[in-house]
Amino acid sequence: MNNFLFFLVIMPPSALDQLSRLNITYPMLFKLTNKNSDRMTHCGVLEFVADEGICYLPHWMMQNLLLEEGGLVQVESVHLMVATYSKFQPQSPDFLDITNPKAVLENALRNFACLTTGDVIAINYNEKIYELRVMETKPDKAVSIIECDMNVDFDAPLGYKEPERRAQNHDEPTEEDGDPSSYADMDTGFRAFTGSGNRLDGKTKGIEPSPAPLAPSDIKRGIPNYDFKVGRITFIRNSRPQPKKNVEDDDAMNRFIAFSGQGQSLRKKGRKP
Repeated sequence: MNNFLFFLVIMPPSALDQLSRLNITYPMLFKLTNKNSDRMTHCGVLEFVADEGICYLPHWMMQNLLLEEGGLVQVESVHLMVATYSKFQPQSPDFLDITNPKAVLENALRNFACLTTGDVIAINYNEKIYELRVMETKPDKAVSIIECDMNVDFDAPLGYKEPERRAQNHDEPTEEDGDPSSYADMDTGFRAFTGSGNRLDGKTKGIEPSPAPLAPSDIKRGIPNYDFKVGRITFIRNSRPQPKKNVEDDDAMNRFIAFSGQGQSLRKKGRKP
C-alpha cells in the first residue's frame, strides 16, 4: 500500500486466531523477512482484517525489504527490548529547514511500534515526505519504542556540506584598515559644512588676536585656610571687605514702633451726626 502514513501492517484474521493460541508477549511485534533478498525488518500490527494469505505493508517498508507487490514475506512473532537510544540520518539536507526537527521526529515516532538498525523510515510533515535512516539503536539492533523514554540524536544529512569559511589574511589591508594616504584621492562626494563663512553686514571677518601668554608673576595662589576642620567647607573670595555699618543705626532704622502712623477719620468734616 503506497501510504506513508501507514506505519503498521495489516494481517488476516487467521493470524490472530493462531497467535491467540500461542504463549506470546504483548504488544504483538513481528519480524518480516524477504528470503529472496535476505533483508529483514520489524513492525507491529494495526488490524487483522486483511484477506487470507495477504499482508498489507507500507511502501517504505517494502523498499527496505526490496519487496515487490505480490511478493512472498515471512512473518514471525518476536519479543524486542525497549529502546533507550536511537540515531537517525536525514536522507536530504531539506530536513534542516524544519524549525525543530527533533520535536517533529519524536512526534512522528509515536506512530511506530519498533525500529530496526539500517531501515529507512519516512515521515510526513507540512505535506512533504522526509526519509531518515536508522543509524543506531540501543540496547539492541531492533528495539520496541512503545511507551518508552528514548534519547534521539542526528547525524549530518546525506549530501550536506558545511559552508566554507574563507581564511582572512592578516597581512593584506582590509577595508577598515586601509592606507590613510589614499583617502585624499578618493571621490568623497558631498561634505557638509566645508565652505567659508560670510558676515551678514558684508564686512570682512577679522582675525582675532591671540591671547597674551601669562607670566608666572600673574598667577596668584590662594590663601590657605589654616583653621580648616573636617566636615566644614569655607569659601574664601578674593574680594574687598565690605565696610562695616553701624549696628546701632541699623537697629534704630529697622526698629518697629507700634501705632506710629497717622489715623484717618471715617466721618467727613463739617457734618454733625
